[in-house]
Amino acid sequence: MMGLSFRDKNILGPMVRVGTLPMRLLALDYGADIVYSEELVDIKMLQCKRVVNDVLHTVDYVSPTERVIFQTCERERHSVVFQMGTADAERALTVAKLIQNDIAAIDINMGCPKEYSTKGGMGAALLLCPEKIEMILSTLVKGISKPITCKIRILPSLTETISLVKLIEKTGVAAIAVHGRSKNERPQHPVHCDVIKAISQAVSIPVIANGGSQEFIRQFQDISAFRSVTSASSVMLARAAMWNPSVFRPEGMLPVETVIRDYIAYAVQYDNHYTNTKYCLCQMLRDQLESPLGKRLHAAQSTLEICEVFEMSDFYESCRVAQKAKKADLQSVGLVAALENDDAEDRNIISLPIRFDKRNYMSQITPKMLLLEWCRKRKLPQPVYHTVQRPVDKFFQSVVKVDEMQYASTLWDKSKKLAEQSAAIVCLHTLGLTEIKMNESDFAQKRKRKLQCQEDEGTRSLKEEHNKKLHQNGSEHRPLIQDATTFANQSGTHN
Repeated sequence: MMGLSFRDKNILGPMVRVGTLPMRLLALDYGADIVYSEELVDIKMLQCKRVVNDVLHTVDYVSPTERVIFQTCERERHSVVFQMGTADAERALTVAKLIQNDIAAIDINMGCPKEYSTKGGMGAALLLCPEKIEMILSTLVKGISKPITCKIRILPSLTETISLVKLIEKTGVAAIAVHGRSKNERPQHPVHCDVIKAISQAVSIPVIANGGSQEFIRQFQDISAFRSVTSASSVMLARAAMWNPSVFRPEGMLPVETVIRDYIAYAVQYDNHYTNTKYCLCQMLRDQLESPLGKRLHAAQSTLEICEVFEMSDFYESCRVAQKAKKADLQSVGLVAALENDDAEDRNIISLPIRFDKRNYMSQITPKMLLLEWCRKRKLPQPVYHTVQRPVDKFFQSVVKVDEMQYASTLWDKSKKLAEQSAAIVCLHTLGLTEIKMNESDFAQKRKRKLQCQEDEGTRSLKEEHNKKLHQNGSEHRPLIQDATTFANQSGTHN
Protein backbone atom coordinates (compact mmCIF):
# COMPACT_ATOMS: atom_id res chain seq x y z
CA MET A 1 0.00 0.00 0.00
CA MET A 2 1.34 3.40 -0.99
CA GLY A 3 1.42 6.23 1.52
CA LEU A 4 2.40 6.57 5.13
CA SER A 5 4.78 3.92 6.50
CA PHE A 6 4.36 2.67 10.07
CA ARG A 7 7.76 1.02 10.46
CA ASP A 8 10.42 2.46 12.79
CA LYS A 9 8.26 5.37 13.86
CA ASN A 10 7.73 7.28 17.11
CA ILE A 11 4.06 8.14 17.28
CA LEU A 12 1.82 10.48 19.26
CA GLY A 13 -1.15 8.36 20.34
CA PRO A 14 -4.82 9.35 20.19
CA MET A 15 -6.03 11.13 23.34
CA VAL A 16 -9.46 12.66 23.88
CA ARG A 17 -9.25 16.44 24.48
CA VAL A 18 -5.47 16.32 24.05
CA GLY A 19 -4.82 15.28 20.46
CA THR A 20 -6.00 18.52 18.85
CA LEU A 21 -3.97 20.51 16.32
CA PRO A 22 -1.71 22.44 18.77
CA MET A 23 -0.55 19.26 20.51
CA ARG A 24 -0.04 17.40 17.24
CA LEU A 25 2.07 20.20 15.76
CA LEU A 26 4.11 20.49 18.94
CA ALA A 27 4.83 16.75 18.92
CA LEU A 28 5.98 16.99 15.29
CA ASP A 29 8.24 19.91 16.18
CA TYR A 30 9.83 17.86 18.95
CA GLY A 31 10.49 14.82 16.75
CA ALA A 32 7.36 12.66 16.47
CA ASP A 33 7.08 10.94 13.09
CA ILE A 34 3.30 10.39 13.11
CA VAL A 35 0.52 12.04 15.12
CA TYR A 36 -2.96 10.66 15.79
CA SER A 37 -5.99 12.86 16.32
CA GLU A 38 -8.32 12.34 19.22
CA GLU A 39 -11.14 9.88 18.59
CA LEU A 40 -13.94 11.56 16.60
CA VAL A 41 -17.27 9.79 16.19
CA ASP A 42 -18.54 9.11 12.68
CA ILE A 43 -22.05 10.47 13.29
CA LYS A 44 -20.65 13.78 14.52
CA MET A 45 -18.32 14.07 11.54
CA LEU A 46 -21.15 13.39 9.09
CA GLN A 47 -22.85 16.56 10.32
CA CYS A 48 -19.78 18.68 9.63
CA LYS A 49 -19.08 21.02 6.76
CA ARG A 50 -15.55 21.29 5.37
CA VAL A 51 -14.39 24.91 5.52
CA VAL A 52 -11.09 26.30 4.26
CA ASN A 53 -10.02 28.88 6.81
CA ASP A 54 -7.89 31.38 4.90
CA VAL A 55 -7.17 33.44 8.00
CA LEU A 56 -5.64 30.58 10.01
CA HIS A 57 -4.49 28.59 6.97
CA THR A 58 -6.36 25.53 8.18
CA VAL A 59 -9.04 23.16 7.00
CA ASP A 60 -11.86 23.10 9.56
CA TYR A 61 -14.65 20.57 9.85
CA VAL A 62 -17.42 22.63 11.39
CA SER A 63 -20.57 21.31 13.09
CA PRO A 64 -24.05 22.85 12.62
CA THR A 65 -23.47 24.69 15.93
CA GLU A 66 -20.37 26.36 14.38
CA ARG A 67 -18.01 24.37 16.61
CA VAL A 68 -14.80 23.18 14.94
CA ILE A 69 -14.80 19.39 15.40
CA PHE A 70 -11.59 18.64 13.51
CA GLN A 71 -8.90 21.06 12.38
CA THR A 72 -5.81 20.34 10.35
CA CYS A 73 -3.22 22.19 8.27
CA GLU A 74 -0.63 21.62 5.57
CA ARG A 75 2.19 21.17 8.13
CA GLU A 76 0.77 17.83 9.30
CA ARG A 77 -1.04 16.62 6.18
CA HIS A 78 1.45 13.82 5.49
CA SER A 79 1.78 12.82 9.15
CA VAL A 80 -1.67 12.98 10.75
CA VAL A 81 -3.81 9.89 11.31
CA PHE A 82 -7.50 10.58 11.80
CA GLN A 83 -8.88 8.27 14.49
CA MET A 84 -12.54 7.45 14.04
CA GLY A 85 -15.06 6.04 16.47
CA THR A 86 -17.51 3.88 14.54
CA ALA A 87 -19.64 0.75 14.69
CA ASP A 88 -20.92 0.89 11.12
CA ALA A 89 -18.94 0.17 7.95
CA GLU A 90 -20.93 2.39 5.60
CA ARG A 91 -20.89 5.40 7.94
CA ALA A 92 -17.16 4.94 8.41
CA LEU A 93 -16.62 4.88 4.66
CA THR A 94 -18.68 8.02 4.15
CA VAL A 95 -16.57 9.90 6.71
CA ALA A 96 -13.36 8.49 5.25
CA LYS A 97 -14.26 9.81 1.80
CA LEU A 98 -15.09 13.20 3.33
CA ILE A 99 -11.69 13.67 4.97
CA GLN A 100 -9.27 11.52 2.98
CA ASN A 101 -7.69 14.42 1.09
CA ASP A 102 -6.77 16.24 4.31
CA ILE A 103 -5.11 13.41 6.24
CA ALA A 104 -2.38 10.76 5.83
CA ALA A 105 -4.25 7.72 7.18
CA ILE A 106 -7.36 6.63 9.07
CA ASP A 107 -7.44 4.60 12.28
CA ILE A 108 -10.42 2.79 13.77
CA ASN A 109 -10.60 2.90 17.54
CA MET A 110 -11.11 -0.61 18.92
CA GLY A 111 -9.43 -0.14 22.26
CA CYS A 112 -11.08 2.68 24.24
CA PRO A 113 -12.73 1.15 27.32
CA LYS A 114 -14.60 4.30 28.36
CA GLU A 115 -18.41 4.24 28.36
CA TYR A 116 -18.77 7.22 26.00
CA SER A 117 -17.18 5.02 23.34
CA THR A 118 -18.36 1.50 24.19
CA LYS A 119 -22.03 2.39 24.75
CA GLY A 120 -22.43 3.01 21.04
CA GLY A 121 -20.79 -0.29 20.13
CA MET A 122 -17.52 1.49 19.40
CA GLY A 123 -14.06 1.32 20.94
CA ALA A 124 -13.33 -1.79 23.00
CA ALA A 125 -16.90 -3.01 22.42
CA LEU A 126 -15.82 -3.99 18.90
CA LEU A 127 -13.36 -6.54 20.33
CA LEU A 128 -16.35 -8.81 20.99
CA CYS A 129 -17.59 -8.47 17.40
CA PRO A 130 -14.92 -9.85 15.03
CA GLU A 131 -17.38 -9.98 12.12
CA LYS A 132 -18.08 -6.28 12.49
CA ILE A 133 -14.34 -5.54 12.77
CA GLU A 134 -13.72 -7.41 9.54
CA MET A 135 -16.57 -5.61 7.74
CA ILE A 136 -15.49 -2.11 8.84
CA LEU A 137 -11.80 -2.56 8.01
CA SER A 138 -12.38 -4.36 4.72
CA THR A 139 -14.86 -1.72 3.58
CA LEU A 140 -12.40 1.08 4.32
CA VAL A 141 -9.40 -0.67 2.75
CA LYS A 142 -11.35 -1.25 -0.46
CA GLY A 143 -13.14 2.09 -0.41
CA ILE A 144 -10.33 4.66 -0.14
CA SER A 145 -6.71 4.94 -1.17
CA LYS A 146 -5.26 6.09 2.17
CA PRO A 147 -3.75 3.56 4.64
CA ILE A 148 -6.13 2.11 7.24
CA THR A 149 -5.03 1.08 10.73
CA CYS A 150 -6.76 0.07 13.94
CA LYS A 151 -5.90 0.28 17.61
CA ILE A 152 -6.89 -2.59 19.91
CA ARG A 153 -6.47 -3.85 23.46
CA ILE A 154 -5.50 -7.43 24.23
CA LEU A 155 -8.17 -10.06 24.92
CA PRO A 156 -8.35 -12.25 28.06
CA SER A 157 -6.26 -15.00 26.49
CA LEU A 158 -3.27 -14.95 24.17
CA THR A 159 -4.98 -17.42 21.80
CA GLU A 160 -7.99 -15.11 21.37
CA THR A 161 -5.73 -12.13 20.85
CA ILE A 162 -3.60 -13.81 18.18
CA SER A 163 -6.74 -15.03 16.40
CA LEU A 164 -8.13 -11.50 16.34
CA VAL A 165 -4.97 -9.83 15.00
CA LYS A 166 -4.65 -12.43 12.23
CA LEU A 167 -8.24 -11.68 11.20
CA ILE A 168 -7.39 -7.97 11.18
CA GLU A 169 -4.26 -8.56 9.11
CA LYS A 170 -6.31 -10.31 6.41
CA THR A 171 -8.44 -7.21 5.88
CA GLY A 172 -5.44 -5.44 4.34
CA VAL A 173 -4.77 -2.82 7.01
CA ALA A 174 -1.41 -1.05 6.95
CA ALA A 175 -0.64 -1.52 10.66
CA ILE A 176 -2.14 -2.44 14.01
CA ALA A 177 -1.55 -0.57 17.26
CA VAL A 178 -1.74 -2.69 20.41
CA HIS A 179 -2.30 -1.30 23.89
CA GLY A 180 -0.77 -3.98 26.08
CA ARG A 181 -3.64 -4.10 28.58
CA SER A 182 -7.08 -5.68 28.57
CA LYS A 183 -10.34 -3.73 28.47
CA ASN A 184 -10.68 -3.86 32.25
CA GLU A 185 -7.09 -2.93 33.10
CA ARG A 186 -5.95 0.61 33.83
CA PRO A 187 -2.59 2.46 33.77
CA GLN A 188 -1.71 1.23 37.26
CA HIS A 189 -1.74 -2.35 35.95
CA PRO A 190 1.49 -3.57 34.32
CA VAL A 191 1.63 -3.52 30.52
CA HIS A 192 1.81 -7.02 28.97
CA CYS A 193 4.92 -6.68 26.83
CA ASP A 194 4.99 -10.43 26.24
CA VAL A 195 1.59 -10.32 24.54
CA ILE A 196 2.65 -7.42 22.29
CA LYS A 197 5.79 -9.40 21.42
CA ALA A 198 3.75 -12.49 20.54
CA ILE A 199 1.51 -10.38 18.28
CA SER A 200 4.55 -8.85 16.58
CA GLN A 201 5.86 -12.34 15.81
CA ALA A 202 2.46 -13.62 14.61
CA VAL A 203 1.73 -11.06 11.86
CA SER A 204 3.71 -9.55 9.02
CA ILE A 205 2.22 -6.03 9.15
CA PRO A 206 3.78 -3.40 11.41
CA VAL A 207 2.77 -3.63 15.07
CA ILE A 208 2.76 -0.40 17.09
CA ALA A 209 3.42 -0.95 20.80
CA ASN A 210 1.41 1.22 23.19
CA GLY A 211 0.97 1.40 26.95
CA GLY A 212 4.56 1.88 28.15
CA SER A 213 4.25 5.42 29.53
CA GLN A 214 5.79 5.86 32.99
CA GLU A 215 6.36 2.13 33.49
CA PHE A 216 8.93 2.03 30.68
CA ILE A 217 9.11 5.44 29.04
CA ARG A 218 10.16 8.58 30.88
CA GLN A 219 12.56 10.03 28.32
CA PHE A 220 13.47 9.65 24.66
CA GLN A 221 16.05 6.88 25.19
CA ASP A 222 13.38 4.68 26.78
CA ILE A 223 11.35 4.56 23.56
CA SER A 224 13.81 2.25 21.83
CA ALA A 225 13.97 0.05 24.94
CA PHE A 226 10.18 -0.43 24.86
CA ARG A 227 10.35 -1.18 21.14
CA SER A 228 13.00 -3.81 21.79
CA VAL A 229 11.21 -5.59 24.61
CA THR A 230 7.99 -5.82 22.58
CA SER A 231 9.66 -6.59 19.23
CA ALA A 232 7.29 -4.01 17.76
CA SER A 233 7.87 -2.07 14.55
CA SER A 234 7.02 1.27 16.17
CA VAL A 235 6.12 2.83 19.51
CA MET A 236 3.08 4.95 20.35
CA LEU A 237 3.17 7.37 23.29
CA ALA A 238 0.10 8.83 24.97
CA ARG A 239 0.41 9.81 28.64
CA ALA A 240 4.17 10.41 28.51
CA ALA A 241 3.63 12.79 25.57
CA MET A 242 0.64 14.44 27.23
CA TRP A 243 2.76 15.28 30.29
CA ASN A 244 5.67 16.55 28.21
CA PRO A 245 5.60 16.20 24.40
CA SER A 246 9.31 17.01 24.24
CA VAL A 247 9.80 13.32 25.17
CA PHE A 248 10.11 12.89 21.38
CA ARG A 249 13.30 15.01 21.32
CA PRO A 250 16.47 12.94 20.73
CA GLU A 251 18.44 15.81 22.31
CA GLY A 252 16.54 15.42 25.58
CA MET A 253 13.38 16.74 27.20
CA LEU A 254 12.74 20.43 27.70
CA PRO A 255 11.54 22.03 30.95
CA VAL A 256 7.75 21.96 31.28
CA GLU A 257 7.66 25.77 31.41
CA THR A 258 9.24 25.94 27.94
CA VAL A 259 6.89 23.30 26.56
CA ILE A 260 3.87 25.15 27.96
CA ARG A 261 4.86 28.36 26.22
CA ASP A 262 5.41 26.50 22.94
CA TYR A 263 2.00 24.89 23.28
CA ILE A 264 0.25 28.18 24.07
CA ALA A 265 1.86 29.74 20.99
CA TYR A 266 0.16 27.14 18.77
CA ALA A 267 -3.10 27.40 20.71
CA VAL A 268 -3.23 31.15 20.06
CA GLN A 269 -2.07 30.86 16.47
CA TYR A 270 -4.81 28.37 15.61
CA ASP A 271 -7.54 29.89 17.77
CA ASN A 272 -7.85 26.78 19.94
CA HIS A 273 -10.80 26.92 22.33
CA TYR A 274 -9.56 28.08 25.71
CA THR A 275 -11.18 25.18 27.62
CA ASN A 276 -9.22 22.68 25.55
CA THR A 277 -6.03 24.70 25.96
CA LYS A 278 -6.52 24.88 29.71
CA TYR A 279 -7.16 21.14 29.97
CA CYS A 280 -3.91 20.29 28.17
CA LEU A 281 -1.90 22.74 30.25
CA CYS A 282 -3.30 21.20 33.43
CA GLN A 283 -2.04 17.79 32.29
CA MET A 284 1.42 19.27 31.79
CA LEU A 285 1.51 21.04 35.16
CA ARG A 286 0.39 17.89 37.03
CA ASP A 287 1.83 18.23 40.56
CA GLN A 288 1.97 22.04 40.23
CA LEU A 289 -1.80 22.44 39.95
CA GLU A 290 -2.07 23.52 43.59
CA SER A 291 0.73 26.06 43.24
CA PRO A 292 -0.08 29.78 42.80
CA LEU A 293 0.60 29.35 39.07
CA GLY A 294 -1.74 26.35 38.84
CA LYS A 295 -4.51 28.15 40.69
CA ARG A 296 -4.23 31.16 38.36
CA LEU A 297 -4.47 28.83 35.37
CA HIS A 298 -7.52 27.14 36.88
CA ALA A 299 -9.20 30.54 37.27
CA ALA A 300 -8.53 31.64 33.67
CA GLN A 301 -11.70 32.03 31.58
CA SER A 302 -10.28 32.94 28.18
CA THR A 303 -7.24 32.45 25.98
CA LEU A 304 -6.08 35.97 26.85
CA GLU A 305 -6.28 35.22 30.58
CA ILE A 306 -4.28 32.02 30.04
CA CYS A 307 -1.65 34.07 28.22
CA GLU A 308 -1.59 36.54 31.09
CA VAL A 309 -0.87 33.71 33.54
CA PHE A 310 2.22 32.73 31.57
CA GLU A 311 3.25 36.30 30.63
CA MET A 312 2.39 35.90 26.95
CA SER A 313 -0.09 38.76 26.58
CA ASP A 314 2.08 40.57 24.04
CA PHE A 315 2.26 37.44 21.90
CA TYR A 316 -1.52 37.07 22.10
CA GLU A 317 -2.08 40.67 21.00
CA SER A 318 0.41 40.46 18.13
CA CYS A 319 -1.28 37.28 16.84
CA ARG A 320 -4.72 38.86 17.02
CA VAL A 321 -3.49 41.97 15.17
CA ALA A 322 -1.97 39.78 12.45
CA GLN A 323 -5.17 37.73 12.15
CA LYS A 324 -7.30 40.86 11.89
CA ALA A 325 -5.00 42.25 9.21
CA LYS A 326 -5.23 39.00 7.28
CA LYS A 327 -9.00 39.05 7.58
CA ALA A 328 -9.09 42.64 6.33
CA ASP A 329 -7.00 41.66 3.30
CA LEU A 330 -9.41 38.86 2.51
CA GLN A 331 -12.38 41.16 3.00
CA SER A 332 -11.01 43.69 0.52
CA VAL A 333 -11.21 41.13 -2.30
CA GLY A 334 -13.96 38.92 -0.96
CA LEU A 335 -16.91 40.83 -2.39
CA VAL A 336 -15.53 40.95 -5.91
CA ALA A 337 -14.90 37.19 -5.75
CA ALA A 338 -18.42 36.55 -4.50
CA LEU A 339 -19.89 38.55 -7.37
CA GLU A 340 -17.54 37.45 -10.13
CA ASN A 341 -20.32 35.43 -11.78
CA ASP A 342 -22.48 38.54 -12.25
CA ASP A 343 -22.82 40.36 -15.57
CA ALA A 344 -19.79 42.35 -16.71
CA GLU A 345 -21.43 45.73 -16.21
CA ASP A 346 -22.29 44.76 -12.62
CA ARG A 347 -18.68 44.28 -11.58
CA ASN A 348 -17.82 47.98 -11.36
CA ILE A 349 -18.37 48.54 -7.63
CA ILE A 350 -17.47 51.70 -5.74
CA SER A 351 -16.29 50.60 -2.29
CA LEU A 352 -15.13 52.34 0.87
CA PRO A 353 -14.13 51.07 4.35
CA ILE A 354 -17.27 52.35 6.08
CA ARG A 355 -19.40 50.63 8.73
CA PHE A 356 -22.87 51.59 9.98
CA ASP A 357 -22.97 52.94 13.54
CA LYS A 358 -26.55 53.38 14.70
CA ARG A 359 -25.44 55.93 17.29
CA ASN A 360 -24.92 58.40 14.45
CA TYR A 361 -28.59 58.26 13.39
CA MET A 362 -32.01 58.80 14.88
CA SER A 363 -33.65 55.55 15.87
CA GLN A 364 -36.29 55.83 13.13
CA ILE A 365 -34.06 57.31 10.41
CA THR A 366 -31.42 55.01 8.92
CA PRO A 367 -29.06 55.35 5.93
CA LYS A 368 -31.30 53.03 3.92
CA MET A 369 -34.31 55.25 4.63
CA LEU A 370 -32.39 58.39 3.69
CA LEU A 371 -31.24 56.81 0.43
CA LEU A 372 -34.75 55.59 -0.40
CA GLU A 373 -36.26 59.05 0.17
CA TRP A 374 -33.53 60.63 -1.94
CA CYS A 375 -34.34 58.24 -4.82
CA ARG A 376 -38.07 58.92 -4.52
CA LYS A 377 -37.61 62.68 -4.70
CA ARG A 378 -35.64 62.29 -7.92
CA LYS A 379 -38.09 59.72 -9.29
CA LEU A 380 -35.36 57.06 -9.47
CA PRO A 381 -36.01 53.33 -9.00
CA GLN A 382 -35.69 52.33 -5.38
CA PRO A 383 -32.27 50.98 -4.27
CA VAL A 384 -31.64 47.25 -4.85
CA TYR A 385 -29.43 45.36 -2.37
CA HIS A 386 -27.44 42.21 -3.13
CA THR A 387 -25.93 40.56 -0.04
CA VAL A 388 -23.48 37.67 0.28
CA GLN A 389 -22.32 35.66 3.30
CA ARG A 390 -18.73 34.57 3.80
CA PRO A 391 -18.45 30.86 4.79
CA VAL A 392 -15.37 31.22 6.99
CA ASP A 393 -17.03 33.37 9.68
CA LYS A 394 -20.65 33.85 8.48
CA PHE A 395 -20.21 37.65 8.11
CA PHE A 396 -22.14 39.62 5.47
CA GLN A 397 -21.30 42.15 2.78
CA SER A 398 -23.83 44.01 0.65
CA VAL A 399 -23.87 45.89 -2.66
CA VAL A 400 -26.53 48.51 -3.31
CA LYS A 401 -27.48 49.47 -6.87
CA VAL A 402 -28.67 53.07 -7.35
CA ASP A 403 -29.18 54.74 -10.74
CA GLU A 404 -27.18 52.00 -12.53
CA MET A 405 -24.19 52.35 -10.17
CA GLN A 406 -23.13 49.97 -7.37
CA TYR A 407 -21.75 50.76 -3.94
CA ALA A 408 -20.37 48.59 -1.12
CA SER A 409 -18.38 48.73 2.09
CA THR A 410 -15.12 46.77 2.18
CA LEU A 411 -15.88 45.90 5.81
CA TRP A 412 -17.95 42.81 6.58
CA ASP A 413 -20.80 42.93 9.11
CA LYS A 414 -22.34 40.47 11.55
CA SER A 415 -25.81 40.63 10.01
CA LYS A 416 -27.46 41.17 6.65
CA LYS A 417 -29.27 44.30 7.91
CA LEU A 418 -26.04 45.94 9.08
CA ALA A 419 -24.31 45.13 5.79
CA GLU A 420 -27.11 46.80 3.81
CA GLN A 421 -26.93 49.91 6.01
CA SER A 422 -23.17 50.10 5.44
CA ALA A 423 -23.64 49.87 1.67
CA ALA A 424 -26.21 52.66 1.82
CA ILE A 425 -23.75 54.90 3.68
CA VAL A 426 -21.09 54.31 1.01
CA CYS A 427 -23.58 55.37 -1.65
CA LEU A 428 -24.61 58.50 0.27
CA HIS A 429 -20.98 59.41 0.89
CA THR A 430 -19.96 58.88 -2.75
CA LEU A 431 -22.85 61.01 -4.00
CA GLY A 432 -21.87 63.78 -1.62
CA LEU A 433 -24.97 63.28 0.48
CA THR A 434 -23.28 62.71 3.84
CA GLU A 435 -25.10 65.73 5.26
CA ILE A 436 -28.50 64.74 3.92
CA LYS A 437 -31.21 64.94 6.54
CA MET A 438 -34.82 63.92 6.56
CA ASN A 439 -36.55 66.95 8.06
CA GLU A 440 -39.35 66.65 10.57
CA SER A 441 -42.08 67.36 8.00
CA ASP A 442 -40.74 64.59 5.74
CA PHE A 443 -40.65 62.15 8.62
CA ALA A 444 -44.07 63.24 9.86
CA GLN A 445 -45.54 62.82 6.38
CA LYS A 446 -43.97 59.35 6.07
CA ARG A 447 -45.34 58.40 9.48
CA LYS A 448 -48.77 59.75 8.52
CA ARG A 449 -48.81 57.64 5.35
CA LYS A 450 -47.90 54.56 7.35
CA LEU A 451 -50.64 55.18 9.94
CA GLN A 452 -53.19 55.85 7.19
CA CYS A 453 -52.33 52.52 5.56
CA GLN A 454 -52.74 50.76 8.90
CA GLU A 455 -56.09 52.50 9.47
CA ASP A 456 -57.35 51.60 5.98
CA GLU A 457 -56.34 48.01 6.55
CA GLY A 458 -58.15 47.98 9.90
CA THR A 459 -61.32 49.43 8.34
CA ARG A 460 -61.31 46.74 5.63
CA SER A 461 -60.93 44.02 8.25
CA LEU A 462 -63.85 45.40 10.29
CA LYS A 463 -66.09 45.53 7.20
CA GLU A 464 -65.24 41.97 6.25
CA GLU A 465 -65.81 40.66 9.77
CA HIS A 466 -69.15 42.46 10.18
CA ASN A 467 -70.49 41.39 6.78
CA LYS A 468 -69.51 37.80 7.56
CA LYS A 469 -71.51 37.88 10.79
CA LEU A 470 -74.54 39.37 9.02
CA HIS A 471 -74.43 36.60 6.48
CA GLN A 472 -74.18 33.91 9.14
CA ASN A 473 -77.20 35.35 11.01
CA GLY A 474 -79.34 35.46 7.88
CA SER A 475 -79.40 39.27 7.88
CA GLU A 476 -78.51 39.68 4.24
CA HIS A 477 -80.93 42.65 3.86
CA ARG A 478 -79.36 44.70 6.65
CA PRO A 479 -77.36 47.69 5.32
CA LEU A 480 -73.57 47.17 5.18
CA ILE A 481 -71.35 49.29 7.44
CA GLN A 482 -69.57 51.91 5.43
CA ASP A 483 -66.65 52.76 7.70
CA ALA A 484 -65.10 52.23 11.11
CA THR A 485 -66.81 55.33 12.58
CA THR A 486 -70.28 54.06 11.63
CA PHE A 487 -69.42 50.66 13.10
CA ALA A 488 -68.32 52.27 16.37
CA ASN A 489 -71.54 54.34 16.57
CA GLN A 490 -73.72 51.28 15.91
CA SER A 491 -71.86 49.29 18.54
CA GLY A 492 -72.40 52.10 21.06
CA THR A 493 -76.16 52.18 20.31
CA HIS A 494 -76.53 48.46 20.85
CA ASN A 495 -74.71 48.68 24.17
